[in-house]
Amino acid sequence: MTVPLRTDPAIVRVALGNRGYDIVIGRGLIHSLGARIEALRPNARVFIVTDRNIELNHLDTVEETLAESAIAASQIILAPGEGSKSFRVFEQVCEAIIAARIERGDLVVALGGGVIGDLAGFAAAAARRGIDYVQVPTTLLAQVDSSVGGKTAINSARGKNLIGAFHQPILVVADTALLDTLPLREFRAGYAEVAKYGLLGDAAFFSWLEANWREVFGGQSSTGKGSGSGAREHAIAVSCRAKAAIVARDERETGDRALLNLGHTFGHALEAACGFSDRLLHGEAVAAGMALAFEFSARLGLLPPADAERAIRHLAEVGLPTRPKDIAGGLPDADALMALMAQDKKVKRGMLTLILVRGIGVAFVEHGIEWAQVRAFLSEKLAER
Repeated sequence: MTVPLRTDPAIVRVALGNRGYDIVIGRGLIHSLGARIEALRPNARVFIVTDRNIELNHLDTVEETLAESAIAASQIILAPGEGSKSFRVFEQVCEAIIAARIERGDLVVALGGGVIGDLAGFAAAAARRGIDYVQVPTTLLAQVDSSVGGKTAINSARGKNLIGAFHQPILVVADTALLDTLPLREFRAGYAEVAKYGLLGDAAFFSWLEANWREVFGGQSSTGKGSGSGAREHAIAVSCRAKAAIVARDERETGDRALLNLGHTFGHALEAACGFSDRLLHGEAVAAGMALAFEFSARLGLLPPADAERAIRHLAEVGLPTRPKDIAGGLPDADALMALMAQDKKVKRGMLTLILVRGIGVAFVEHGIEWAQVRAFLSEKLAER
């Protein structure tokens, strides 16, 4: 069953009291950005953080809509890719915000994918001890995951997202038309996060994705071809509602919010092992990590093997990596991967925490996992190469 194409935007509220905000989802919304910012922060100036790829496709449109609302704007244009989530670039962005005389009553706009959103959000949290910001996510992964919830960060040499702050945006504008030019590989990587919401807590949504994922992709190709069925907007809205509900319950990841890291402990280790490079995109790492989490859960007898096979089959069907041997190039041994997993933010007093599953849509947080069990499992999976 597909869904009708909406002509009005979907609005998902992140209920955090006086720090709550809307996620607005629909096609063509970038043209309303200036009016939406002016309504929220009259007379505020804007500092745009973006990258060279987004500059080519969308920066002119954003500057035009801001000018139509008489909003003064300046910008910094960065190199695309995970390498920009570094101390060096973080310093560069903070200094540029200060040099532009952006005040605490002004706004930062994060125009880009997850890297730009994480970096710009962290800079907004730090510069002048806190400036509000707006997320304008331009990738599927950012629209359903990283732009929502206020987790901002840069990477450490020892792991992903280890330096950062919780800093909620005041608005998220998810224009699904911006995804039309997204390369298939990046769209597919973002889809891993969409599937995650079904796998961790919504079995009916996962079943819907199994039946309708091609409509969500909408003929996405390397040259860009959008979805006209409404399935894409539906999938994004369901994903954002799921995340908004969890964030509202557990903003700072002391409990339920850890569920959103299904696949991430394994995935971040794989991503770090690949040098945070194009060898393995973040969403691809999450897909491989979720497959490992389902297999490990089945190994522990927590769910029927058929459920693990079903989850992995769907991820593979859309073209995502599900096994270490699907990752191009060499990977380190199990001991090296375990050392990377030891830097995971969910490790407590040296004990490993994993998000495991009892079935499709039934994830839970398991503390105190035996390191030896995980190492033996990883050794076996790496040997399959």
